Amino acid sequence: MIRWIRQQLGFDPPHQSDTRTVYIANKFPQHGHYIPQRFADNRIISSKYTIWNFIPKNLFEQFRRIANFYFLIIFLVQLMIDTPTSPITSGLPLFFVITVTAIKQGYEDWLRHKADNEVNGAPVFVVRSGSLVQTRSKNIRVGDIVRVAKDETFPADLVLLSSDRAEGTCHITTASLDGETNLKTHYAVPETAVSQSVSRLESLQAVVECQQPEADLYRYHSQSDHRNPPHTVSLIPLGSENLLLRGARLKNTKEIFGVAVYTGMESKMALNYKCKSQKRSAVEKSMNTFLIIYLGILLFEAILSTILKYAWQAENKWDEPFYNQKTDQERNSSQILKFISDFLAFLVLYNFIIPISLYVTVELQKFLGSFFIGWDLDLYHEESDQKAQVNTSDLNEELGQVEYVFTDKTGTLTENEMQFRECSINGIKYQEINGKLVPEGMTEDSPDGSVPCLNGEEELFLKAVSLCHTVQISYDQTDGPGDPFSHANGFSPQMEYYASSPDEKALVERYLMTFCLSLGEKVLFTKGAESAVLPYTTSGEIDKTRVHVDEFALKGLRTLVVACRHFSADEYQEVDRRLHEARTALQQREERLVEVFNFIEKDLELLGATGVEDKLQDKVQETIESLRLAGIKVWVLTGDKHETAVSVSLSCGHFHRTMNILELVQQKSDRECAEQLRRLARRYNTLAHPFYRCDVCLCLCRIKEDHVIQHGLVVDGASLSLALREHEKLFMEVCKNCSAVLCCRMAPLQKAKVVRLLKTSPEKPITLAIGDGANDVSMIQEAHVGIMGKEGRQAVRNSDYAIARFKFLAKLLLVHGHFYYIRIATLVQYFFYKNVCFITPQFLYQFFCLFSQQTLYDSVYLTLYNICFTSLPILVYSLFEQLVHPHVLQSKPALYRDISKNSLLSFKTFLYWTFLGFCHAFVFFFGSYILMGEDTTLMGNGQVSVSPASLPSSLLFSYSRSCVSVAGLLLCLTFILAVVLLPPPCREGAVCFVVKAKLLWLAFQKRTISASSCLELICAGR
Repeated sequence: MIRWIRQQLGFDPPHQSDTRTVYIANKFPQHGHYIPQRFADNRIISSKYTIWNFIPKNLFEQFRRIANFYFLIIFLVQLMIDTPTSPITSGLPLFFVITVTAIKQGYEDWLRHKADNEVNGAPVFVVRSGSLVQTRSKNIRVGDIVRVAKDETFPADLVLLSSDRAEGTCHITTASLDGETNLKTHYAVPETAVSQSVSRLESLQAVVECQQPEADLYRYHSQSDHRNPPHTVSLIPLGSENLLLRGARLKNTKEIFGVAVYTGMESKMALNYKCKSQKRSAVEKSMNTFLIIYLGILLFEAILSTILKYAWQAENKWDEPFYNQKTDQERNSSQILKFISDFLAFLVLYNFIIPISLYVTVELQKFLGSFFIGWDLDLYHEESDQKAQVNTSDLNEELGQVEYVFTDKTGTLTENEMQFRECSINGIKYQEINGKLVPEGMTEDSPDGSVPCLNGEEELFLKAVSLCHTVQISYDQTDGPGDPFSHANGFSPQMEYYASSPDEKALVERYLMTFCLSLGEKVLFTKGAESAVLPYTTSGEIDKTRVHVDEFALKGLRTLVVACRHFSADEYQEVDRRLHEARTALQQREERLVEVFNFIEKDLELLGATGVEDKLQDKVQETIESLRLAGIKVWVLTGDKHETAVSVSLSCGHFHRTMNILELVQQKSDRECAEQLRRLARRYNTLAHPFYRCDVCLCLCRIKEDHVIQHGLVVDGASLSLALREHEKLFMEVCKNCSAVLCCRMAPLQKAKVVRLLKTSPEKPITLAIGDGANDVSMIQEAHVGIMGKEGRQAVRNSDYAIARFKFLAKLLLVHGHFYYIRIATLVQYFFYKNVCFITPQFLYQFFCLFSQQTLYDSVYLTLYNICFTSLPILVYSLFEQLVHPHVLQSKPALYRDISKNSLLSFKTFLYWTFLGFCHAFVFFFGSYILMGEDTTLMGNGQVSVSPASLPSSLLFSYSRSCVSVAGLLLCLTFILAVVLLPPPCREGAVCFVVKAKLLWLAFQKRTISASSCLELICAGR
């Protein structure tokens, strides 16, 4: 315990080794100075609270809010000093808000506990004491040998020891980790690949020495020491191809055995649990600003009242009136303490100017309002049976404030379903016609279906396409006996392809079933983007192939370049030796492997190129045009090559034919990039302001503002890196003056950097990002929206909202976003308005009671005013209000501009609502004062009474009390109807009428007016 405390204080830091030693089957050495290492257990914890820390931790988080902490202080002040109102008036609303929020957060955390228990309690099989034992996932220890069957998920990070396949391989899918649904092949440790029985695995004498846990899913370095008889040791390098990650699923393999090396929160999946930064909406920021302003108003009123009280009491007759004589203790008390006590008393008296129920009402509105997105049938995709999904309801109103949309191309704008269309082989272009390759300009020569003879270059190209891939084949098993060689020729109707990318699947499905592949020499095949392959080619039809690649790209096809290299026996031996040395290195393994790969992948022979088509999704062009009319700029961020990306942008309407396209591509240095950016800026200014060219055209100086000339910018990844290095401001100036921006050849982190760059610009625009794959996660986390795609659900889990198709974005923003923003903005402004109306009469009343801190309202009314009377009607309004019909909002996207830039919560609008609240408060107070001023008398008990001559003597008190409940019910119903049902022009008058009626009712409760007179005045509209 003492050592642990010293470690926490930093005096005795624990020894941190760069590696960990894992003894397979937990067979620790029985001699020597072995010190057991402590590893994490296999429990996954995603919950936030426990049963022991829920109350203190939740209370701490809730009282970090300004309003909650403020009312806690007021409540404590009411307990400590003599205040005009009861502590219940502050304590009960505070207790209500804290309780409702705690229940909501506790329920959400209970769901997380429930999910954790399902994962941690899942049954697994572990090899222990020479037999296969069933236990729970949370009981797995580092070093345990675990058995995993087909279609099961791996319960920990395992090093593959053996599988039921003869070659010791297994196929897995990592959709839950990186969003990729393709099958990946992993390999068992060669020394244990045949150890498939429990007894043989139990008898293993081996140690795995690996690096400490890290979050990189694709990085793993270790080595395995095997003790082979007679007392020999073999050192085997292990890499990421030997590691089975927790959360991945076993496919096309009956069972495998693996040793656990990382468990629980030290597994790579758990280390990638990234707590998303708390996204705060513009409405919440405005709310906090308004609260601070109202705190200032509160302090001003309290200080002013305190000063005026002492100024009034400067005269002896008011300092100590006959009906309120001071005690000796009060006369001798400190004036400073009396001033502070009076200030705190006024602070308590006016404290309801701060709307305590604002936060809980806003949370309820967001939570309940989010269901409308999921219930919207227009956002439901029938083919995939997917409805819109809300992961974060805190940002509903941000959907109505979006200024920039960042979208991926593949799988988001397109279907991500590839079809082979064309290829180039040895400088000759081929097209697919009826499933056959036909040279360009020729027709199908073999109508009977016979395959023409292939020359050497064509055959080598097709061999490269058929061999150089990661496609796996799955066969559906049928019941009953069958031919074990029925799949050997590749014509099984039950055959299904799994590929790491749709491009590979499209190519292999086309060729794999046609040609028998056999090579009698050592040949290296490679394929990739032309920018990655062509620089290393030294032979072949390079120029012709480059032209064909550009032609494919202009047609919107995705391109790949194929090349090969022939090795002699000596060269192959040298390559094999270098690879083995690099792969067995525990230090700087990546750097050494890169050096070897650079040595191998050179002097390539160019074989050809392929072109596959990715179709656009339905209504993409209409959606982008609607967003543009709504004032939203669309940026496309893609990894495709320049020509392909531009072609797709033109076809989907992102770029149009009349747009002036500016390009920032293929920049080699900072200086060159800066010069190009300056040229683009000058070109833009010249086109946008023609008077720079001709003095006669001064009348056209507004062409920029009128958006007559629209500009589009194309940037590639390399040029973007240079632009962001030292010329960020100039680059952003060019981008903001363009109506559409296309970034191609982008890495995932570059996408996120572009979004962050625009978010943090001085204008602070609201950004929205859409993507469907794991490479879009970083971009989505920077912005707000994720879209369901076919590459998995990682993007959806990291998003705030999820929709199945890009076309649904139009209604999500133009309709739901419009409604959410108007509703929440009205709710927030109304809360501040109603509290000003409520408390200002209390402040004015002090001028008529000599600042004696008398309250104008009953304590129960003070308590229920914010919790019930005024919160429920506006909550109903904020859930169902529709100022404009949804079809109108979709057909007229320009209406979206009316609410942009947080216009309904601007400081000007806030001042208008506040001023309106003060005006109405003056009308309510002095109107009531004038109405009752002439007919009131002061009774002996201090109550104000109306003259009996003005009241019908036949009214009984019991009848008056019955009228109270009836009038109260009518007032509540009238208020709800006024707020919810009446059109906007009539609402304000109706609300004023109801509030005046409530004041008259209050006067009746104070015995200052009769029930019949109250009802007569209400009906008369006075």
